[in-house]
Amino acid sequence: MKRNGMLNSHITKVLADLGHTDTIVVADAGLPVPAGVMKIDLSLKEGVPSFLDVVKILREEMVVEQVTVAGEIEQNTRVHEGIKNAFPEMNYISHESLKAHLKDAKAVIRTGEITPYANCILHAGVTF
Repeated sequence: MKRNGMLNSHITKVLADLGHTDTIVVADAGLPVPAGVMKIDLSLKEGVPSFLDVVKILREEMVVEQVTVAGEIEQNTRVHEGIKNAFPEMNYISHESLKAHLKDAKAVIRTGEITPYANCILHAGVTF
């Protein structure tokens, strides 16, 4: 049993195995996950856990070099402001482009978020 930090064994394993520039995706409940990409489903019910809660915890556990979101996230003011607070600098691409990048992710972490465009790609950095 870990003393503190991330308790989810699947996420902990993925994070430990990440190399520089590898990606993981934090997704709302509706984002389609391509066949062959690991899906870690955390959703319990509508809104639980929230996208922002999961992003904030991952930020504590992972060296994030870059964050990519869909430009459409600006339509979801609460989520957009929340992720900008966690990561002031982000890359914006189209929602369709974001979905195209899913096939390259090491894992997609599905949250209970049920608001539009609450998805991001976290690019792994290094500690040195």
